[in-house]
Amino acid sequence: MDSDGAVMFWAKEILIALLILSFFWMLAQLLSAILNKWGRRLARLTSTDLDDRVLQRVIPHVSRLLTMVGLYLAFRILPLHEKLVQLVSGILFVALVVIVFKLLFHAMDELLQWYLNGRQAGSSELISRNMIPFAEKLVMLFLMGTALIIILKHFNYDIFSVVTALGIGSLAIGLAAKDTLAHMISGFTLMLDQPFRIGDRIQLAGGQIGDVADIGLRSTKIKTPDNQLLIIPNSDLCNTMLINQAFPDARAKGSINIGVAYGSDVEQVKDLMVATALEVEAVLRDPAPEAFFVSFGDSALTMSLFYWVAEYSQLFVVTDKINTLLLRRFNEGGIEIPFPIRTVIMDKGSE
Repeated sequence: MDSDGAVMFWAKEILIALLILSFFWMLAQLLSAILNKWGRRLARLTSTDLDDRVLQRVIPHVSRLLTMVGLYLAFRILPLHEKLVQLVSGILFVALVVIVFKLLFHAMDELLQWYLNGRQAGSSELISRNMIPFAEKLVMLFLMGTALIIILKHFNYDIFSVVTALGIGSLAIGLAAKDTLAHMISGFTLMLDQPFRIGDRIQLAGGQIGDVADIGLRSTKIKTPDNQLLIIPNSDLCNTMLINQAFPDARAKGSINIGVAYGSDVEQVKDLMVATALEVEAVLRDPAPEAFFVSFGDSALTMSLFYWVAEYSQLFVVTDKINTLLLRRFNEGGIEIPFPIRTVIMDKGSE
């Protein structure tokens, strides 16, 4: 090929490369403009702000992605030395993969935050502050591992050996830290499933009662009524039965058992117990208090009063007020609360 032919050949190839690059650059600008104008308008029509947030974070990466694709394709058609083409195109391919996975990470990060904030609406922000970074790290590790495999595959490296090495390393780490990993996975499960929230009062299978102060990745902290902090590993909480007194709402039901003397007017006693409970302002009118004749005791008729309060934290104080008033009203109404009586019969003939 003579010099004029070579110049024409190079000029033609460079022109084609510039056309490809220009096409993808203009396509990137056009797509960004469409997403900014029409995409945001369509996103405003939805009831959630998830699509608005995702668009805001991914639009810049979409523009960079198309520009990088154009640069990669334009460089590949240039008639340069084979090793130089492989080197530069390899660098451009790595940059392209990084852009793709940054775009995916930002989209998944917004989805995670939207999901977690939606699940934890009305609960403490401490759950979100603990869970979102942990979930972000899991997503980041997954995307980094996938990107690494794609890049190695592009450069014709043996992926199987890399995956095997990673699997053996993960197994060794898992065996060495199995208890810690069990607590972390259980903490992640507690945050997702939410059998209790921060601030809820729970009762454990062992009888301990307290308010949830913090849910961490390794342990959960519970503040007991006597102002002590109970720290429980998350895996233990996941594998035990407990009572959440704050679920489905904060209302709590109290009960008082009391014995009255045989011969008392049972209906009068029940009416008096209900009226006494209603004297306490904190007792709910709906559902209303109820009194029942429960059983025949050895020396008394056993009566039970059931009532509701708006907050479980009020139950102890309200029970004290009702007990005090019941004692006063029984004394005023002449209703006897008998002591236990035992009759001993002496057989004089055995002396």
